[in-house]
Amino acid sequence: MKMIKNFTLILLSLCIITVADTEYADPKPSFENPRLIVFSVTEDSPHALDHILSVANNVLKFYGADNVNMKIVAYSKGLKLLYNNNISTAPRVDALMQVDVEFVACGNTMTTYKIKEEDLVEGSIVVTAGVVELLESVKSGWTYIKP
Repeated sequence: MKMIKNFTLILLSLCIITVADTEYADPKPSFENPRLIVFSVTEDSPHALDHILSVANNVLKFYGADNVNMKIVAYSKGLKLLYNNNISTAPRVDALMQVDVEFVACGNTMTTYKIKEEDLVEGSIVVTAGVVELLESVKSGWTYIKP
């Protein structure tokens, strides 16, 4: 009897647990009205580099690549994300580029660390200042996320 009672309580508990999906804010994301998302990465730890790529991938999975315009701005030590000889990130960066994610490198950081454009994953966009790119993106309606 006690076992049946415990089983019933467990079943009731499972029925109470509900999974709520994220509700879209209006206007809902679409090809004509994509979410505009800009990320930044400033650290070079393996965890930080893996995390930014994972977060970007998760956002793309949730919204769908056609419903998002995304760019990742790398400056300071985060520029390591875009090194073409970084075997842990270069293939993932390239894969995200295939779904039109923009990767932006800070020219000031490149000068400071003596990095040449050919040292970056092909397709990386170099701007004068990564921080200014973030600011101008936000002023243009992009949502800034620092994971």
